[in-house]
Amino acid sequence: MRTLIFIAVGVLLVGIAMWLARPGRRRPVAAVFSVGWLAAVWWNLRTGMSHGYSLQEELPIQAAIYVVPVALAWWLARKTRH
Repeated sequence: MRTLIFIAVGVLLVGIAMWLARPGRRRPVAAVFSVGWLAAVWWNLRTGMSHGYSLQEELPIQAAIYVVPVALAWWLARKTRH
């Protein structure tokens, strides 16, 4: 459930960021979002590992949490590029 919440929050943040950004500025917004979301995922990874999960258990989950919103951000940035 926590994984779905993180993915949903990421998708929501991407939607807000792309809605607020002008079409010509969406690629830099996607880049900034990618770095910021990586920091959030890193924090979530550390939190999971501090609760006893191994890196091997956490890595696939964190990859999904990172890839889904970031892929959406870059897709939206390319789709609306002028």
